[in-house]
Amino acid sequence: MKISYTLLAICALLIFSFRQYEEKTEQNRVIPNKSFCTGERVEYRVHYGFINAAEAKVEVGKNVSMINNRPCFRVNVTGRTVGAFDLISRVRDTWRSYIDTTAILPHMFERQIQENKYRKEEKVFFNHNKDQAVSSIKDETKTFNVPNNIHDIISGYFFLRTINFEKVTEGEIIEVPTFFDGEVYKLRVRYVGKDVIKTKFGRTKVLRLNPLIPDNKFFKDEGAMRLWVSDDSNKIPLKAEVDLRIGSLEMDLKSYKGLRKDLTWF
Repeated sequence: MKISYTLLAICALLIFSFRQYEEKTEQNRVIPNKSFCTGERVEYRVHYGFINAAEAKVEVGKNVSMINNRPCFRVNVTGRTVGAFDLISRVRDTWRSYIDTTAILPHMFERQIQENKYRKEEKVFFNHNKDQAVSSIKDETKTFNVPNNIHDIISGYFFLRTINFEKVTEGEIIEVPTFFDGEVYKLRVRYVGKDVIKTKFGRTKVLRLNPLIPDNKFFKDEGAMRLWVSDDSNKIPLKAEVDLRIGSLEMDLKSYKGLRKDLTWF
């Protein structure tokens, strides 16, 4: 098992994106947002069996940033291995997205990857007027044509949080094109329904999601990922599970602060 790849999978669980139910193609769309704001911070712990394997953190900057002359949320997603896993394969990854506060679309995406001796830095600028993504890695810059209202993998997760799931049918598979690593992917997620789960903070109501993944050598099958998000306006992930070819990973909520609305426990 390669821990760097499975850590990426866990982080991807945090940032799966969803299509908009009323498609808008105008250049300056407006998405009502009652789900998140500046200053939010959520941390997770990743387990491999009974062993702590990694930690992940999602943070929204305390101040609004200006990109492309537009006000943006500055969102950081970081992942790092811990304990024995840090000795096997050391990971220190940072993903960053600047998300338009009105349109909930990305204007810039950055990633700094440190996995053992491997290093990679990339910066992507999005031109939504021309439906283009401009990627820069070292001294090489490439321009890609992308679909209208394209997301990066972080902005898609935040767009998800604005969706009213009362309008989603149980069993429905949601698809959205997302730009990552020079390609446009169709992320597919099935809405399973509602449930109640127990966490270290107490019991709470959740929405159950099943991200669908292509066949590969790391995961058990297409439905190997399961995700539980809070059934409230926040819609933050509270728990995730990933079935691997060998063993499984679990992600649990470690801490949170700065949410727009406090979570409800019982």
